[in-house]
Amino acid sequence: MIEDLKNIADNKYEIYDRFHTDLTFGTAGLRGVLAAGSNRMNIYTVRRASKGLADYLNSHYNNPCVAISFDSRIKSDIFAKEAAKVLAANDIKVYIVKELSPLPFLSFVVRFLKTQAGIMITASHNPAQYNGYKCFGEDGSQLAGLAAAEVYSFMGKNDIFDIKTEDFDKAVSEKKIAYIEDAVKEEYLKAVYQQSINKDACKRANLKVVYTPLNGAGNKFVRSILQRVGIQNVSVVKEQELPDGNFPTCRYPNPEVKEALELAIIKAKKENADIVIATDPDSDRIGIAVKKDEDYRFMTGNEVGIMLLEYILSQKKLKNTLPSRPFAVKTIVSTDLADKIAMNYGCELREVLTGFKYIGEQILNLEKKNEEDRFVFGFEESYGYLPGTYVRDKDAVVTAMLICEMASFFKLQGKTLVDFLNDLYLKYGFYKNTLLNFNFEGLGVFDKMENVMKNLRDKPLKEIAGYKVLKLADYSLSKEINLETKKEKNLSLPKSNVISYYLENGNKVIIRPSGTEPKIKVYITAVGANMDEAQKITEKISAEISGTIKI
Repeated sequence: MIEDLKNIADNKYEIYDRFHTDLTFGTAGLRGVLAAGSNRMNIYTVRRASKGLADYLNSHYNNPCVAISFDSRIKSDIFAKEAAKVLAANDIKVYIVKELSPLPFLSFVVRFLKTQAGIMITASHNPAQYNGYKCFGEDGSQLAGLAAAEVYSFMGKNDIFDIKTEDFDKAVSEKKIAYIEDAVKEEYLKAVYQQSINKDACKRANLKVVYTPLNGAGNKFVRSILQRVGIQNVSVVKEQELPDGNFPTCRYPNPEVKEALELAIIKAKKENADIVIATDPDSDRIGIAVKKDEDYRFMTGNEVGIMLLEYILSQKKLKNTLPSRPFAVKTIVSTDLADKIAMNYGCELREVLTGFKYIGEQILNLEKKNEEDRFVFGFEESYGYLPGTYVRDKDAVVTAMLICEMASFFKLQGKTLVDFLNDLYLKYGFYKNTLLNFNFEGLGVFDKMENVMKNLRDKPLKEIAGYKVLKLADYSLSKEINLETKKEKNLSLPKSNVISYYLENGNKVIIRPSGTEPKIKVYITAVGANMDEAQKITEKISAEISGTIKI
């Protein structure tokens, strides 16, 4: 670390950027570039976060304990041990994984071992130079709202260089730190397996799968559950099979982008596979590509979401296992086509802010009313899905199982998932959902982003690409206004820096700054008589929005 600081001694910008502030809790905890500095990920920021969490837990619980997991990222194992050492030094019992494990497993462990908190060391799908620190509450969801703010407040009271730690090996011998037993992993896999709906389809269809864990934590877990459910023909991308935080074959290990699946698709073409699946480094997100004719069709997060929602609801209804008042959740930026699917099955569909912790919060609310069994599915357009309540975060392990089961189910009918998706569009309407990313660089990026949002609020858009704005929702004010009647109504969601424009013909534009990266995200919904028309509407709206948001 000293050498790192010497290298930037003459770079005033770099020094300022690293030290002018502390890493803060965003939509997914702490996340930053690996380097020296209070605004970077290193052992000192990890210790400080862990001491803040320890102080929070000791102020709310007697004899608290914490579960810790980590993925394949650079220094993830080191940071996990540093967190454990701080917690042990503050009289908090620690349960830590023996080896890298998926984020959803950590959520399960928190609930199964009844710990008061959890820590996952990961930067999810960010590039290799990043790492991060996600905190979980006792319900297995990521910390949100007042709890996250309180932990951050405690962090600010600690000197980053004056935090007591316990010797790790000594703490293990004294049973202050314990390794999580293999039996807990088995319980997790059992819970995942219980979410299967048509197990016989997996055994009969002989689905050919190419899988890539993108050098992350999903490899053993995903392959285990696929084998257990009857998917035997699984081929793994060798270059991306073993853990490697440098991600040498994939600059951006994000299954949301087709480029991350390139090696898998090449392998799939050689082996004539039916489907390609990819999980990100902490194995909470999943992307897929499906064989169609001689090529592979990359599916968006929204497309996978609506297929899973329809599949789960229709098959559970057919088997008489659908709850009497089914309940599903999606984020406000996810496709409105899900509303039509839910309505078709009498399923209540709740919208929440971006971030899977808000979906977990909805499950907790059901649990408090003894209505947990109503929950059937939750998803967000950023490739995160959850079909059960055994964990409280998105889970790529169970989703890999259900996607392969769904593909097997339709393969037995002579269909691919592309065919199934097209059937959904014909049934419910042609919705084209597109995400635009506007990246900001240089000094004061977050001020620049805030200025863009301020300008949009100061000068509200009345039409976009020739489509009249019918309603405008500003989540920072918790207000929605009908521009035709001028009537306002209060929004029930927490305040957030998001603006939604409801246009004519069901089209929609949502604008929000990212909670983890210096970018503004624009979510476009275009509705057409067919997909070609929806695409043309998308292009018109995209062109105008690109001119409106000036970087």
